[in-house]
Amino acid sequence: MVRDDGELRPATWDEALGRAADGLRRARDEHGPASFGMFSCSKSTNEMNYAAQKFARAVMGSNNIDSCNRT
Repeated sequence: MVRDDGELRPATWDEALGRAADGLRRARDEHGPASFGMFSCSKSTNEMNYAAQKFARAVMGSNNIDSCNRT
């Protein structure tokens, strides 16, 4: 579902992903990469945690990523 003029309506996957990407890009451009942070779960696979940190660092340009792997 996406919101247009205050109303929710069904959307295609491509439209929903495009809007999400535009929102993340706009936030990064307006507030800088340090404004983005990500938390990754220790119950996820190593591969999923790797993909999360790669996204945060390579795509968003932020080192603000953490997980609860210490517990």
